[in-house]
Amino acid sequence: MTYAITQTCCSDATCVAVCPVNCIHPTPEERAFGSTEMLYVDPATCIDCGACADACPVDAVFPVDSLFGAQKEYAAINAAYFADQEPEPAAGPNFHVWGEPSYPRSLPSDFAPIRVAVVGTGPAGMYAAEDLLLHTNAEVTLVDRLPVAGGLVRYGVAPDHPATKKVGETFARFHSHPRVRMHLGVEVGRDLTAQELAAHHDAVIYAVGASTGRRLGIPGEDLTASISATSFVAWYNAHPEVPPETVSLDAERVVVAGNGNVALDVARILVTDPAALAGTDIADHALAALRDSKVREVVLLGRRGPEHTACTASELLALKHLPGVELVVDGQDPRTGGTIDGAAPGDKAALFRDVPREAVDWSLPPAGGRRIVFRFHSAPVAALGPDRVEALRVTGAAGEQEIPAGLFLRAVGYRGLPVPGLPFDEATGTVPHEGGRVTGMPGTYVVGWIKRGPAGGIGANRTCAAETVGTLLEDAIAGVLPSPAHPPKAFQRLTRRRGGDVVDARGLAAIDRAELARGRERGRPRVKIATVPALVAASKGGRWRPSS
Repeated sequence: MTYAITQTCCSDATCVAVCPVNCIHPTPEERAFGSTEMLYVDPATCIDCGACADACPVDAVFPVDSLFGAQKEYAAINAAYFADQEPEPAAGPNFHVWGEPSYPRSLPSDFAPIRVAVVGTGPAGMYAAEDLLLHTNAEVTLVDRLPVAGGLVRYGVAPDHPATKKVGETFARFHSHPRVRMHLGVEVGRDLTAQELAAHHDAVIYAVGASTGRRLGIPGEDLTASISATSFVAWYNAHPEVPPETVSLDAERVVVAGNGNVALDVARILVTDPAALAGTDIADHALAALRDSKVREVVLLGRRGPEHTACTASELLALKHLPGVELVVDGQDPRTGGTIDGAAPGDKAALFRDVPREAVDWSLPPAGGRRIVFRFHSAPVAALGPDRVEALRVTGAAGEQEIPAGLFLRAVGYRGLPVPGLPFDEATGTVPHEGGRVTGMPGTYVVGWIKRGPAGGIGANRTCAAETVGTLLEDAIAGVLPSPAHPPKAFQRLTRRRGGDVVDARGLAAIDRAELARGRERGRPRVKIATVPALVAASKGGRWRPSS
Protein backbone atom coordinates (compact mmCIF):
# COMPACT_ATOMS: atom_id res chain seq x y z
CA MET A 1 0.00 0.00 0.00
CA THR A 2 1.24 3.49 -0.86
CA TYR A 3 -0.03 6.96 -0.10
CA ALA A 4 -1.45 9.54 -2.51
CA ILE A 5 -1.88 13.31 -2.31
CA THR A 6 -5.41 14.49 -3.11
CA GLN A 7 -7.42 17.56 -3.98
CA THR A 8 -6.80 19.80 -0.98
CA CYS A 9 -2.99 19.80 -1.34
CA CYS A 10 -1.66 23.23 -0.36
CA SER A 11 1.91 22.64 -1.61
CA ASP A 12 3.55 24.01 1.52
CA ALA A 13 5.95 21.03 1.40
CA THR A 14 5.69 20.03 5.05
CA CYS A 15 5.26 16.49 3.78
CA VAL A 16 8.52 16.73 1.82
CA ALA A 17 10.43 17.64 4.95
CA VAL A 18 9.28 14.55 6.89
CA CYS A 19 9.42 11.94 4.11
CA PRO A 20 12.27 9.51 4.93
CA VAL A 21 12.72 8.23 1.36
CA ASN A 22 12.29 11.36 -0.77
CA CYS A 23 9.17 10.05 -2.53
CA ILE A 24 7.26 13.37 -2.70
CA HIS A 25 7.94 15.72 -5.60
CA PRO A 26 8.53 18.37 -6.70
CA THR A 27 10.53 19.44 -3.67
CA PRO A 28 11.29 23.10 -2.91
CA GLU A 29 14.79 22.50 -4.31
CA GLU A 30 13.47 21.33 -7.70
CA ARG A 31 12.75 23.66 -10.59
CA ALA A 32 9.16 22.46 -10.98
CA PHE A 33 8.24 23.41 -7.41
CA GLY A 34 5.59 26.12 -7.45
CA SER A 35 4.61 25.48 -11.06
CA THR A 36 2.70 22.24 -10.49
CA GLU A 37 -0.87 22.29 -9.25
CA MET A 38 -0.04 20.03 -6.32
CA LEU A 39 2.63 17.69 -4.95
CA TYR A 40 2.75 13.98 -5.82
CA VAL A 41 3.77 10.73 -4.10
CA ASP A 42 5.84 8.30 -6.16
CA PRO A 43 4.19 4.89 -5.64
CA ALA A 44 7.41 3.11 -6.63
CA THR A 45 9.35 4.77 -3.81
CA CYS A 46 6.78 5.21 -1.03
CA ILE A 47 7.40 2.87 1.93
CA ASP A 48 3.96 3.33 3.53
CA CYS A 49 5.27 5.00 6.69
CA GLY A 50 2.48 7.59 6.87
CA ALA A 51 4.76 10.43 7.97
CA CYS A 52 3.43 12.66 5.18
CA ALA A 53 -0.18 12.09 6.23
CA ASP A 54 0.64 12.94 9.83
CA ALA A 55 2.44 16.14 8.84
CA CYS A 56 -0.01 17.42 6.21
CA PRO A 57 -1.68 20.60 7.55
CA VAL A 58 -4.74 20.22 5.29
CA ASP A 59 -5.47 16.46 5.45
CA ALA A 60 -4.66 15.90 1.79
CA VAL A 61 -2.66 12.66 2.08
CA PHE A 62 -4.33 9.23 2.33
CA PRO A 63 -3.51 5.55 1.81
CA VAL A 64 -4.42 4.58 -1.74
CA ASP A 65 -6.68 1.74 -0.64
CA SER A 66 -8.75 4.15 1.47
CA LEU A 67 -9.61 6.50 -1.40
CA PHE A 68 -13.25 6.64 -2.41
CA GLY A 69 -15.49 8.59 -4.77
CA ALA A 70 -13.71 11.37 -6.60
CA GLN A 71 -10.55 10.74 -4.56
CA LYS A 72 -9.97 7.38 -6.28
CA GLU A 73 -8.67 9.20 -9.33
CA TYR A 74 -5.74 10.60 -7.36
CA ALA A 75 -3.93 7.25 -7.18
CA ALA A 76 -3.49 7.41 -10.97
CA ILE A 77 -2.81 11.17 -10.92
CA ASN A 78 0.05 10.74 -8.45
CA ALA A 79 1.53 7.83 -10.42
CA ALA A 80 1.17 9.65 -13.76
CA TYR A 81 3.42 12.49 -12.58
CA PHE A 82 6.35 10.05 -12.41
CA ALA A 83 5.51 8.05 -15.55
CA ASP A 84 8.01 9.78 -17.86
CA GLN A 85 10.61 10.70 -15.27
CA GLU A 86 13.88 9.02 -14.49
CA PRO A 87 13.56 7.10 -11.24
CA GLU A 88 15.21 8.61 -8.19
CA PRO A 89 18.44 6.91 -7.07
CA ALA A 90 17.73 4.07 -4.67
CA ALA A 91 17.82 5.25 -1.09
CA GLY A 92 17.25 3.76 2.32
CA PRO A 93 15.19 5.38 5.05
CA ASN A 94 18.07 7.78 5.83
CA PHE A 95 18.45 9.36 2.44
CA HIS A 96 19.76 12.64 3.79
CA VAL A 97 23.43 13.47 3.43
CA TRP A 98 24.53 14.54 6.89
CA GLY A 99 27.24 17.16 7.30
CA GLU A 100 28.25 19.89 9.69
CA PRO A 101 25.18 21.52 11.27
CA SER A 102 24.20 24.79 9.66
CA TYR A 103 21.60 27.33 10.74
CA PRO A 104 21.46 29.78 7.85
CA ARG A 105 18.13 31.28 8.92
CA SER A 106 19.08 32.04 12.52
CA LEU A 107 20.55 35.11 14.13
CA PRO A 108 23.80 34.72 16.09
CA SER A 109 23.24 33.39 19.61
CA ASP A 110 24.47 36.63 21.20
CA PHE A 111 22.21 38.79 19.01
CA ALA A 112 19.70 40.87 20.97
CA PRO A 113 16.05 40.00 20.22
CA ILE A 114 14.61 42.09 17.41
CA ARG A 115 11.02 43.35 17.43
CA VAL A 116 9.17 42.58 14.20
CA ALA A 117 5.60 43.64 13.36
CA VAL A 118 3.67 41.47 10.90
CA VAL A 119 0.69 43.27 9.36
CA GLY A 120 -1.85 40.69 8.27
CA THR A 121 -2.71 37.34 9.88
CA GLY A 122 -3.46 35.30 6.76
CA PRO A 123 -1.19 32.52 5.47
CA ALA A 124 1.59 34.83 4.23
CA GLY A 125 1.84 36.73 7.50
CA MET A 126 1.63 33.62 9.65
CA TYR A 127 4.28 31.74 7.65
CA ALA A 128 6.56 34.74 8.19
CA ALA A 129 5.73 34.83 11.91
CA GLU A 130 6.29 31.07 12.18
CA ASP A 131 9.69 31.36 10.49
CA LEU A 132 10.77 34.12 12.88
CA LEU A 133 9.52 32.33 15.99
CA LEU A 134 11.02 28.95 15.14
CA HIS A 135 14.40 30.14 13.89
CA THR A 136 15.15 33.29 15.84
CA ASN A 137 14.53 34.87 19.24
CA ALA A 138 12.50 37.66 17.63
CA GLU A 139 9.52 39.21 19.38
CA VAL A 140 6.59 39.34 16.97
CA THR A 141 3.70 41.80 16.95
CA LEU A 142 0.70 40.58 14.92
CA VAL A 143 -1.47 43.37 13.53
CA ASP A 144 -4.71 43.00 11.56
CA ARG A 145 -7.34 45.52 10.55
CA LEU A 146 -10.15 43.08 11.42
CA PRO A 147 -10.85 42.08 15.04
CA VAL A 148 -10.31 38.41 14.18
CA ALA A 149 -7.32 36.57 12.71
CA GLY A 150 -7.15 34.27 9.68
CA GLY A 151 -7.21 36.37 6.53
CA LEU A 152 -7.91 34.26 3.45
CA VAL A 153 -8.00 31.02 5.45
CA ARG A 154 -11.07 32.34 7.26
CA TYR A 155 -12.59 34.48 4.52
CA GLY A 156 -11.29 33.08 1.22
CA VAL A 157 -11.46 29.28 1.45
CA ALA A 158 -14.81 27.79 0.39
CA PRO A 159 -16.81 26.42 3.34
CA ASP A 160 -17.13 23.00 1.70
CA HIS A 161 -13.30 22.66 1.82
CA PRO A 162 -12.94 22.20 5.60
CA ALA A 163 -9.69 20.25 5.24
CA THR A 164 -8.03 23.26 3.60
CA LYS A 165 -9.15 25.43 6.50
CA LYS A 166 -7.28 23.17 8.92
CA VAL A 167 -4.06 24.96 8.07
CA GLY A 168 -5.52 27.71 10.24
CA GLU A 169 -5.12 25.43 13.25
CA THR A 170 -1.40 25.21 12.48
CA PHE A 171 -1.14 28.99 12.45
CA ALA A 172 -3.33 29.41 15.54
CA ARG A 173 -0.78 27.70 17.77
CA PHE A 174 1.43 30.76 17.32
CA HIS A 175 -1.26 33.23 18.40
CA SER A 176 -0.54 32.53 22.06
CA HIS A 177 3.23 32.08 21.68
CA PRO A 178 5.07 33.77 24.57
CA ARG A 179 6.98 36.01 22.14
CA VAL A 180 3.85 37.12 20.27
CA ARG A 181 1.69 40.14 20.98
CA MET A 182 -1.56 40.44 19.06
CA HIS A 183 -3.32 43.66 18.10
CA LEU A 184 -6.45 42.89 16.06
CA GLY A 185 -8.81 45.62 14.88
CA VAL A 186 -5.93 48.00 14.15
CA GLU A 187 -5.48 49.34 10.62
CA VAL A 188 -2.36 50.98 9.26
CA GLY A 189 -3.44 54.20 7.59
CA ARG A 190 -6.56 54.51 9.76
CA ASP A 191 -5.49 54.04 13.37
CA LEU A 192 -1.78 54.67 12.99
CA THR A 193 0.69 55.47 10.24
CA ALA A 194 3.29 53.21 8.70
CA GLN A 195 5.91 55.52 10.17
CA GLU A 196 4.47 55.14 13.68
CA LEU A 197 4.40 51.37 13.36
CA ALA A 198 8.01 51.34 12.19
CA ALA A 199 9.08 53.60 15.07
CA HIS A 200 8.03 50.90 17.55
CA HIS A 201 9.79 47.97 15.83
CA ASP A 202 13.11 46.99 14.30
CA ALA A 203 11.28 45.75 11.19
CA VAL A 204 7.77 45.59 9.75
CA ILE A 205 6.52 42.89 7.37
CA TYR A 206 3.37 43.73 5.41
CA ALA A 207 1.25 40.70 4.51
CA VAL A 208 -1.91 42.53 3.51
CA GLY A 209 -2.74 40.40 0.46
CA ALA A 210 -4.83 41.45 -2.52
CA SER A 211 -8.17 42.39 -1.07
CA THR A 212 -10.18 43.55 -4.05
CA GLY A 213 -11.31 42.02 -7.33
CA ARG A 214 -10.00 43.03 -10.73
CA ARG A 215 -12.37 44.95 -12.98
CA LEU A 216 -13.31 44.08 -16.55
CA GLY A 217 -13.78 47.62 -17.80
CA ILE A 218 -17.02 46.83 -19.67
CA PRO A 219 -20.27 48.81 -19.85
CA GLY A 220 -22.74 47.90 -17.13
CA GLU A 221 -20.09 46.57 -14.78
CA ASP A 222 -21.44 48.72 -11.94
CA LEU A 223 -25.08 47.74 -12.32
CA THR A 224 -26.87 46.20 -9.36
CA ALA A 225 -26.33 42.40 -9.31
CA SER A 226 -22.91 42.79 -10.94
CA ILE A 227 -20.54 41.70 -8.17
CA SER A 228 -16.91 40.72 -7.94
CA ALA A 229 -16.37 37.10 -7.01
CA THR A 230 -14.12 38.47 -4.26
CA SER A 231 -17.17 40.03 -2.62
CA PHE A 232 -19.30 36.94 -3.22
CA VAL A 233 -16.71 34.70 -1.53
CA ALA A 234 -16.47 37.13 1.38
CA TRP A 235 -20.29 37.16 1.60
CA TYR A 236 -20.66 33.42 2.02
CA ASN A 237 -17.73 33.38 4.45
CA ALA A 238 -19.29 35.98 6.81
CA HIS A 239 -16.76 38.75 6.19
CA PRO A 240 -17.84 41.69 8.38
CA GLU A 241 -17.28 44.21 5.57
CA VAL A 242 -19.74 42.47 3.21
CA PRO A 243 -23.29 42.73 4.59
CA PRO A 244 -25.93 40.02 4.04
CA GLU A 245 -27.90 42.14 1.57
CA THR A 246 -24.93 42.32 -0.83
CA VAL A 247 -26.13 39.24 -2.73
CA SER A 248 -29.61 38.32 -3.93
CA LEU A 249 -30.21 34.85 -5.38
CA ASP A 250 -33.57 35.55 -7.04
CA ALA A 251 -32.41 34.73 -10.60
CA GLU A 252 -32.52 31.34 -12.29
CA ARG A 253 -29.31 31.87 -14.25
CA VAL A 254 -25.97 33.29 -13.08
CA VAL A 255 -23.08 34.17 -15.40
CA VAL A 256 -19.53 34.00 -14.06
CA ALA A 257 -16.67 35.61 -16.00
CA GLY A 258 -13.69 33.32 -15.53
CA ASN A 259 -13.00 29.63 -15.02
CA GLY A 260 -10.28 29.61 -12.37
CA ASN A 261 -10.56 28.05 -8.93
CA VAL A 262 -12.49 31.00 -7.51
CA ALA A 263 -14.97 30.83 -10.40
CA LEU A 264 -15.47 27.12 -9.75
CA ASP A 265 -15.84 27.79 -6.03
CA VAL A 266 -18.67 30.27 -6.52
CA ALA A 267 -20.37 28.09 -9.14
CA ARG A 268 -20.18 25.05 -6.88
CA ILE A 269 -21.58 26.90 -3.87
CA LEU A 270 -24.46 28.26 -5.95
CA VAL A 271 -25.64 24.81 -7.08
CA THR A 272 -24.68 22.64 -4.11
CA ASP A 273 -27.55 21.22 -2.05
CA PRO A 274 -27.88 23.59 0.94
CA ALA A 275 -28.35 20.56 3.18
CA ALA A 276 -24.74 19.61 2.42
CA LEU A 277 -23.54 23.12 3.22
CA ALA A 278 -25.38 23.11 6.55
CA GLY A 279 -22.58 20.93 7.89
CA THR A 280 -19.97 23.62 7.18
CA ASP A 281 -19.09 27.03 8.62
CA ILE A 282 -20.79 28.92 5.79
CA ALA A 283 -22.30 32.24 6.90
CA ASP A 284 -25.77 31.94 8.39
CA HIS A 285 -27.16 34.57 6.02
CA ALA A 286 -25.64 32.81 3.00
CA LEU A 287 -27.07 29.44 4.02
CA ALA A 288 -30.51 30.98 4.41
CA ALA A 289 -30.24 32.67 1.01
CA LEU A 290 -29.13 29.43 -0.66
CA ARG A 291 -32.05 27.55 0.86
CA ASP A 292 -34.40 30.06 -0.78
CA SER A 293 -32.31 30.41 -3.93
CA LYS A 294 -33.88 30.31 -7.40
CA VAL A 295 -30.52 29.66 -9.10
CA ARG A 296 -30.56 26.54 -11.30
CA GLU A 297 -27.84 27.26 -13.83
CA VAL A 298 -24.38 28.80 -13.65
CA VAL A 299 -22.54 29.71 -16.85
CA LEU A 300 -18.74 29.89 -16.70
CA LEU A 301 -17.23 32.06 -19.43
CA GLY A 302 -13.72 31.20 -20.57
CA ARG A 303 -11.96 33.66 -22.85
CA ARG A 304 -9.77 30.89 -24.25
CA GLY A 305 -10.25 27.20 -24.99
CA PRO A 306 -10.58 24.22 -22.61
CA GLU A 307 -6.85 23.54 -22.78
CA HIS A 308 -6.32 26.88 -21.02
CA THR A 309 -8.91 26.40 -18.27
CA ALA A 310 -7.52 28.36 -15.36
CA CYS A 311 -8.75 26.06 -12.58
CA THR A 312 -6.66 23.21 -11.23
CA ALA A 313 -7.44 19.69 -12.38
CA SER A 314 -8.35 18.74 -8.82
CA GLU A 315 -11.06 21.41 -8.57
CA LEU A 316 -12.54 20.36 -11.90
CA LEU A 317 -12.54 16.70 -10.86
CA ALA A 318 -14.41 17.62 -7.69
CA LEU A 319 -17.00 19.48 -9.74
CA LYS A 320 -17.58 16.42 -11.91
CA HIS A 321 -18.54 14.44 -8.81
CA LEU A 322 -20.93 17.02 -7.36
CA PRO A 323 -24.19 15.19 -6.45
CA GLY A 324 -27.25 16.23 -8.40
CA VAL A 325 -25.40 18.69 -10.64
CA GLU A 326 -25.02 18.26 -14.40
CA LEU A 327 -21.94 19.56 -16.21
CA VAL A 328 -22.31 20.73 -19.80
CA VAL A 329 -19.92 22.16 -22.39
CA ASP A 330 -21.55 24.70 -24.70
CA GLY A 331 -20.66 23.61 -28.22
CA GLN A 332 -21.09 27.08 -29.73
CA ASP A 333 -17.48 27.18 -30.97
CA PRO A 334 -16.27 24.25 -33.13
CA ARG A 335 -12.73 24.66 -31.79
CA THR A 336 -13.92 23.51 -28.36
CA GLY A 337 -14.92 20.01 -29.41
CA GLY A 338 -11.84 19.52 -31.56
CA THR A 339 -9.53 20.54 -28.73
CA ILE A 340 -11.23 18.21 -26.25
CA ASP A 341 -11.30 15.22 -28.60
CA GLY A 342 -7.66 15.70 -29.59
CA ALA A 343 -6.31 16.27 -26.09
CA ALA A 344 -3.63 13.90 -24.83
CA PRO A 345 -4.11 12.16 -21.47
CA GLY A 346 -3.08 14.52 -18.70
CA ASP A 347 -3.92 17.66 -20.69
CA LYS A 348 -6.46 19.95 -19.06
CA ALA A 349 -8.83 19.66 -22.03
CA ALA A 350 -8.96 15.87 -21.65
CA LEU A 351 -10.85 16.32 -18.38
CA PHE A 352 -13.85 17.48 -20.40
CA ARG A 353 -13.95 14.40 -22.63
CA ASP A 354 -16.77 12.75 -20.72
CA VAL A 355 -18.72 16.00 -20.20
CA PRO A 356 -21.80 16.26 -22.47
CA ARG A 357 -21.75 18.93 -25.17
CA GLU A 358 -24.74 20.74 -26.54
CA ALA A 359 -25.63 23.82 -28.48
CA VAL A 360 -27.34 25.77 -25.72
CA ASP A 361 -30.35 27.85 -26.71
CA TRP A 362 -29.91 30.85 -24.47
CA SER A 363 -33.32 32.25 -25.36
CA LEU A 364 -34.89 29.50 -23.23
CA PRO A 365 -34.92 29.55 -19.44
CA PRO A 366 -32.73 27.01 -17.66
CA ALA A 367 -34.00 23.45 -17.75
CA GLY A 368 -35.08 21.63 -14.60
CA GLY A 369 -32.47 20.51 -12.14
CA ARG A 370 -29.14 22.16 -11.47
CA ARG A 371 -26.28 22.48 -13.89
CA ILE A 372 -23.02 24.26 -14.68
CA VAL A 373 -22.28 25.23 -18.28
CA PHE A 374 -18.72 25.80 -19.50
CA ARG A 375 -18.68 28.21 -22.45
CA PHE A 376 -15.21 28.53 -23.98
CA HIS A 377 -13.85 31.09 -26.48
CA SER A 378 -16.30 33.58 -25.02
CA ALA A 379 -15.92 36.79 -23.02
CA PRO A 380 -18.35 39.37 -21.61
CA VAL A 381 -18.71 42.54 -23.64
CA ALA A 382 -21.36 44.32 -21.59
CA ALA A 383 -23.76 43.79 -18.72
CA LEU A 384 -27.25 44.82 -19.81
CA GLY A 385 -30.17 46.30 -17.91
CA PRO A 386 -31.67 49.68 -17.02
CA ASP A 387 -30.63 49.57 -13.36
CA ARG A 388 -29.70 45.95 -12.57
CA VAL A 389 -28.26 43.08 -14.59
CA GLU A 390 -30.77 41.38 -16.84
CA ALA A 391 -28.45 39.85 -19.43
CA LEU A 392 -24.83 39.61 -20.54
CA ARG A 393 -23.63 40.36 -24.05
CA VAL A 394 -20.83 37.91 -24.78
CA THR A 395 -18.59 37.04 -27.70
CA GLY A 396 -18.88 33.76 -29.56
CA ALA A 397 -18.15 31.92 -32.80
CA ALA A 398 -21.23 33.41 -34.45
CA GLY A 399 -20.61 36.92 -33.18
CA GLU A 400 -21.96 38.62 -30.09
CA GLN A 401 -24.85 37.01 -28.27
CA GLU A 402 -27.03 37.86 -25.28
CA ILE A 403 -27.37 35.46 -22.36
CA PRO A 404 -30.25 36.36 -20.01
CA ALA A 405 -29.07 36.33 -16.41
CA GLY A 406 -30.02 38.05 -13.17
CA LEU A 407 -26.61 37.90 -11.49
CA PHE A 408 -23.14 38.51 -12.90
CA LEU A 409 -20.03 37.52 -10.96
CA ARG A 410 -16.61 38.72 -12.06
CA ALA A 411 -13.98 36.09 -11.19
CA VAL A 412 -11.05 37.47 -13.16
CA GLY A 413 -8.52 37.75 -10.35
CA TYR A 414 -7.62 39.64 -7.20
CA ARG A 415 -5.79 42.93 -6.94
CA GLY A 416 -3.76 44.52 -4.17
CA LEU A 417 -4.57 47.95 -2.77
CA PRO A 418 -2.09 50.67 -1.79
CA VAL A 419 -0.89 50.75 1.81
CA PRO A 420 -0.70 54.36 3.04
CA GLY A 421 2.95 55.28 3.51
CA LEU A 422 4.35 52.55 1.22
CA PRO A 423 5.25 52.78 -2.47
CA PHE A 424 2.79 51.07 -4.83
CA ASP A 425 2.96 49.83 -8.41
CA GLU A 426 -0.45 50.53 -9.98
CA ALA A 427 0.27 48.29 -12.96
CA THR A 428 0.85 45.14 -10.90
CA GLY A 429 -1.06 46.00 -7.73
CA THR A 430 2.01 45.22 -5.63
CA VAL A 431 4.57 47.01 -3.46
CA PRO A 432 7.96 47.38 -5.23
CA HIS A 433 10.63 45.31 -3.48
CA GLU A 434 13.88 43.40 -3.80
CA GLY A 435 13.73 39.96 -2.21
CA GLY A 436 10.89 41.22 -0.02
CA ARG A 437 12.71 44.41 1.02
CA VAL A 438 10.50 47.42 0.21
CA THR A 439 12.25 49.80 -2.14
CA GLY A 440 13.59 52.88 -0.37
CA MET A 441 12.27 51.93 3.08
CA PRO A 442 14.89 50.29 5.35
CA GLY A 443 13.33 47.89 7.84
CA THR A 444 10.13 47.47 5.81
CA TYR A 445 9.28 44.23 4.00
CA VAL A 446 6.44 42.55 2.11
CA VAL A 447 5.28 38.97 1.75
CA GLY A 448 2.44 37.18 -0.04
CA TRP A 449 0.21 38.59 -2.74
CA ILE A 450 1.08 42.22 -2.02
CA LYS A 451 4.68 41.18 -2.77
CA ARG A 452 4.37 38.86 -5.77
CA GLY A 453 0.83 39.44 -7.08
CA PRO A 454 -2.28 37.28 -6.62
CA ALA A 455 -0.83 33.95 -7.73
CA GLY A 456 -0.22 30.72 -5.86
CA GLY A 457 -2.18 28.99 -3.14
CA ILE A 458 -1.68 28.78 0.59
CA GLY A 459 1.53 26.77 0.45
CA ALA A 460 3.22 29.16 -1.99
CA ASN A 461 3.38 31.66 0.85
CA ARG A 462 5.76 29.45 2.78
CA THR A 463 8.64 29.80 0.31
CA CYS A 464 7.68 33.44 -0.25
CA ALA A 465 7.90 34.09 3.50
CA ALA A 466 11.23 32.24 3.70
CA GLU A 467 12.72 34.62 1.16
CA THR A 468 11.42 37.73 2.92
CA VAL A 469 12.48 36.58 6.39
CA GLY A 470 15.88 35.61 4.99
CA THR A 471 16.30 39.12 3.60
CA LEU A 472 15.24 40.63 6.92
CA LEU A 473 17.75 38.52 8.85
CA GLU A 474 20.52 39.49 6.44
CA ASP A 475 19.73 43.13 7.14
CA ALA A 476 19.66 42.50 10.89
CA ILE A 477 23.09 40.86 10.83
CA ALA A 478 24.43 43.65 8.61
CA GLY A 479 23.25 46.17 11.19
CA VAL A 480 21.09 48.17 8.77
CA LEU A 481 17.76 47.83 10.57
CA PRO A 482 16.54 51.07 12.15
CA SER A 483 16.38 50.96 15.95
CA PRO A 484 12.94 51.36 17.55
CA ALA A 485 12.33 54.80 18.99
CA HIS A 486 9.98 53.52 21.69
CA PRO A 487 9.99 50.71 24.29
CA PRO A 488 7.88 47.56 23.64
CA LYS A 489 4.90 48.45 25.83
CA ALA A 490 4.52 51.83 24.17
CA PHE A 491 2.96 50.22 21.11
CA GLN A 492 0.18 48.65 23.13
CA ARG A 493 -0.61 52.03 24.66
CA LEU A 494 -0.60 53.63 21.21
CA THR A 495 -2.99 51.10 19.63
CA ARG A 496 -5.45 51.23 22.50
CA ARG A 497 -5.41 55.02 22.36
CA ARG A 498 -5.92 55.09 18.58
CA GLY A 499 -7.75 51.85 17.76
CA GLY A 500 -10.30 51.77 20.54
CA ASP A 501 -11.43 48.15 20.87
CA VAL A 502 -8.25 46.17 20.25
CA VAL A 503 -8.53 42.36 20.38
CA ASP A 504 -5.59 40.40 21.80
CA ALA A 505 -4.90 36.66 21.89
CA ARG A 506 -7.22 36.16 24.85
CA GLY A 507 -9.99 38.01 23.05
CA LEU A 508 -9.43 35.97 19.89
CA ALA A 509 -9.76 32.77 21.93
CA ALA A 510 -13.05 34.10 23.33
CA ILE A 511 -14.34 34.70 19.78
CA ASP A 512 -13.38 31.16 18.85
CA ARG A 513 -15.24 29.74 21.86
CA ALA A 514 -18.32 31.82 21.07
CA GLU A 515 -18.46 30.67 17.44
CA LEU A 516 -17.96 27.03 18.37
CA ALA A 517 -20.69 27.28 21.04
CA ARG A 518 -23.15 28.74 18.54
CA GLY A 519 -22.24 25.94 16.18
CA ARG A 520 -23.03 23.33 18.81
CA GLU A 521 -26.39 24.98 19.45
CA ARG A 522 -27.29 24.64 15.76
CA GLY A 523 -25.67 21.31 15.02
CA ARG A 524 -22.94 22.90 12.93
CA PRO A 525 -19.14 22.93 13.33
CA ARG A 526 -19.04 26.70 13.78
CA VAL A 527 -21.30 29.71 13.30
CA LYS A 528 -19.18 32.71 12.37
CA ILE A 529 -19.86 36.08 13.90
CA ALA A 530 -20.44 38.39 10.97
CA THR A 531 -20.11 41.99 12.21
CA VAL A 532 -17.29 43.96 13.79
CA PRO A 533 -19.33 45.07 16.86
CA ALA A 534 -20.40 41.47 17.52
CA LEU A 535 -16.84 40.20 17.14
CA VAL A 536 -15.58 42.81 19.59
CA ALA A 537 -18.37 41.96 22.04
CA ALA A 538 -17.53 38.27 21.82
CA SER A 539 -13.85 39.02 22.42
CA LYS A 540 -14.87 40.55 25.76
CA GLY A 541 -17.00 37.58 26.69
CA GLY A 542 -20.25 39.32 25.79
CA ARG A 543 -23.28 37.44 24.56
CA TRP A 544 -23.55 37.61 20.79
CA ARG A 545 -27.13 37.98 19.57
CA PRO A 546 -27.72 37.74 15.81
CA SER A 547 -29.68 40.61 14.32
CA SER A 548 -32.31 38.33 12.81
